[in-house]
Amino acid sequence: MWLVFWVENSSGIRFSEFGVLPRTLSGLKGIFLSVFIHGDIDHITSNSLPLLVLGMILFFFYKPIAKQAFVWIWLISGLWLWIGGRNNEYYPVYHIGASTLIYGLATFLFFSGVFRKHRNLMVVSALVVFLYGSIMWGIFPLKKEMSWEGHLFGAISGLLVAFNYRKEGPQPKKFEWEEEKEDDEFPKSEDSESNEGTIINYIYNERKE
Repeated sequence: MWLVFWVENSSGIRFSEFGVLPRTLSGLKGIFLSVFIHGDIDHITSNSLPLLVLGMILFFFYKPIAKQAFVWIWLISGLWLWIGGRNNEYYPVYHIGASTLIYGLATFLFFSGVFRKHRNLMVVSALVVFLYGSIMWGIFPLKKEMSWEGHLFGAISGLLVAFNYRKEGPQPKKFEWEEEKEDDEFPKSEDSESNEGTIINYIYNERKE
């Protein structure tokens, strides 16, 4: 991101045309490239720290599935933005920035802890809400210059990826006493039938005697 921003400013060339241009063939490349492009210094600085923090949390707590989750959030949010983002027949509307990733990572980290019912990961979910819960206002069309569609599709993609990977990666520990308790509560039917048969045979033999 910063390398692209430096090249833009040092060369005077703008890379906005490599963003997502919805429902156009040329805009498809933006699905892969738009996250590297930012409009000004405020735009890139406001995206850099959340992306760094959320990315570190993802790769620390969800290391086995972190790469897959990151890539799927990136591609799904970009594709949906290309399908449903704003455009104008009179002038092109390019959607740029890493906000789609930020919103996707935030919702993934929040819902992953909830879906797994993992105590430690639910603490992570609470931390994400505390740090970045306010960004969810960005999914509403409050500012015309802001790609709220990218925020919305990023958030939805994070939710879906979290649901899809809920049974992979870190899971809550199950202690032996819990498993033994379940076995006691639900005895095997075969044992029950054999015990019942023994009692019946005993009563029958006793009467016969």
